[in-house]
Amino acid sequence: MPHYDLHSHSTHSDGTLTPTELVHLARAAGVDVLALTDHDNTDGIGEAQAAARDVGLQLVAGVEVSVTWGTQTVHVVGLGVDSGEPTLQAGLSGLREFRRWRAEEIARRLEKQGIAGAYEGARVQARGATVGRTHFARFLVDQGHAKDLRQVFKKFLVRGRPGYVPGAWAELAEAVAWIRAAGGQAVIAHPARYKLGSTRLHKLLAEFKACGGAGLEVVSGSHSRDDYFRFAHLANQYDLLASAGSDYHGPEQPWTALGRLPLLPDGCQPIWRDWSPAHPSVHFVAS
Repeated sequence: MPHYDLHSHSTHSDGTLTPTELVHLARAAGVDVLALTDHDNTDGIGEAQAAARDVGLQLVAGVEVSVTWGTQTVHVVGLGVDSGEPTLQAGLSGLREFRRWRAEEIARRLEKQGIAGAYEGARVQARGATVGRTHFARFLVDQGHAKDLRQVFKKFLVRGRPGYVPGAWAELAEAVAWIRAAGGQAVIAHPARYKLGSTRLHKLLAEFKACGGAGLEVVSGSHSRDDYFRFAHLANQYDLLASAGSDYHGPEQPWTALGRLPLLPDGCQPIWRDWSPAHPSVHFVAS
């Protein structure tokens, strides 16, 4: 059975590898079908497609859209998108503009804590991409303010900490509409990470399904074995297709390593069940 990894990041958002490096590493790790899903942009897709042709990997064009749902930030992965579609690109452009403002505000708040040069340091980490929280986190680790990314987020960058700036992202229905306009399938990413209670989780899934959402990331690099079965049950309950993605960003997060995802639990309907090289909503690269 092919190994699918439908959630990964490159240097075009907050990953540490270029699209070419990511594709080569994925192939070496045994991944057969990879989706590149950078945050709020699709700039790396062309390079990833070219690299995929070279190594015989099937590349799914994707994106991870930032969403504000109530007071919660939720991520929605778009799989099989036409990266040139104007509606999608207009929406993503607005999100990137907010990211630029937020980065400057994070730097101002960190400077009040005595941490100078954070914006410049994060820009170096971003290597030309739009600056995000992970770039600040890497800068802060390099400066000795924390030992690793997990610690630095808890210390500085999550709600209630000095460098936290609330998101002003897309509405859930907007994000799904953008993805569908581009011919893609919308998938709620890493649902366990949101730590939602049962009532709110069911509300999110019901709203997502009602506005045209297609899938739920059942298997994720940040999920436990118990999570796999819990979200498999919920996917079936809400008639959502099941996806699997490592959320790979780089070697600094070994729990998301490429090539290690287990199979979907029995009884799931996989998001790729109707895919083929000729399927219009999935931009496969021929092996």
